[in-house]
Amino acid sequence: MPDPVYILGGAQTDFARNWHREGLGIDAMMAESLMEGLEATSLEARDIQSVHVTNFTAELFCNQGQLGGMVASLHPDLSGVPTSRHEAACASGSMGILAAGAEIEAGRYDLVCVLGVEYMRNVPGRRAAEYLGAAAWAGREWTDAQYVWPAAFADLITAYSEKYGYVNYHHLGEIARINYANGKRNRFAQTRNWQFSDQSFTEDDEANPVIEGRVRRNDCGQVTDGAAVIFLASEARAHDYAKTRGLKLSDLARIDGWGHRTAPMLLSEKLQESRNSRFVLPQVHQAIRECFDRAGIADAYQLDAIETHDCFAMTEYAAIDCFGITEPGEAWKAVEEGVIAADGRLPVNPSGGLIGLGHPVGATGVRMMLDGYRQVTGRADECQVADARRVGLLNIGGSTTTIASFVVGRGE
Repeated sequence: MPDPVYILGGAQTDFARNWHREGLGIDAMMAESLMEGLEATSLEARDIQSVHVTNFTAELFCNQGQLGGMVASLHPDLSGVPTSRHEAACASGSMGILAAGAEIEAGRYDLVCVLGVEYMRNVPGRRAAEYLGAAAWAGREWTDAQYVWPAAFADLITAYSEKYGYVNYHHLGEIARINYANGKRNRFAQTRNWQFSDQSFTEDDEANPVIEGRVRRNDCGQVTDGAAVIFLASEARAHDYAKTRGLKLSDLARIDGWGHRTAPMLLSEKLQESRNSRFVLPQVHQAIRECFDRAGIADAYQLDAIETHDCFAMTEYAAIDCFGITEPGEAWKAVEEGVIAADGRLPVNPSGGLIGLGHPVGATGVRMMLDGYRQVTGRADECQVADARRVGLLNIGGSTTTIASFVVGRGE
């Protein structure tokens, strides 16, 4: 087995900020998160041996590529440091984490930075939706939809209903309500000051209008500006880091397991694959199971919390049975029984998730890992799950095309 990969910490920007309105560009967002991450971990730029930048659509929103090169301009000590950029739509951040972890496991480097970033609030909402639609197969999927991704996950609601019976909107609305409520406790959350009525999570067309199909406004993750950074280290480097700061390895976090799969691009192909499976999304379930096997845990209830992809409420609904929180098709039980609530048996998205906290696409996987680190090290502030020792993560890109799962635990 390769040596374990440790998480020394990191930082994120305030996801409520609109950087375009502030007159600041994507470079400023990258610089702020990096410098705050270095300060939070008491590291120096010269300590970084490799950088992985994760981003989906800077070319479209910012007319800017070559983000790895931009890193070398953020601090004089980063000039010459090897960098690379990763794109896998909403799972871009996790691809950078997997690559950085592989470098550490291979013995190439001892301390690697993963910096995720997305700058999206500089264009009108309709254009933002068009740009984000680049993760679907152009010209072949949802060509008649005004909003590609709400249409895609509306189709997933239909697929679940056809396989297991009608998906009750009450359960989707409750997932969204929980995540917005969790976001109110998160000082970084885009929606922390938003207000809702009693009708905001119902099928009320005025308080919660339809976007596409059965997807309504408050089911949707946010269009967000944001960046997040984490620093990963080998066991030897983590040991030295802890020793010089008067810490123990158990004061740090560690990546205990990972899973990574790529499903066919078209949602129709995915659903065709699932015809003879117990799951509508068998590749998602398999990525999670492979992660659990690597982490040496039997099931989801050996976790203390989960940060999962909730680009829409339906995405989280599907994740519930893929994680094995319930049997396939019975995710509604976990909602009705309060299992996934902040004070439930297995809290899901205590950070607020993509719906409550925000979804800067290329940074989301990095942010999830940062929140996993915060939970198991007791640094999650008002979002803290009591005595959290293991946190599961699920990050997807496209219509569950790219799938990444992690288990984050305490160091030993």
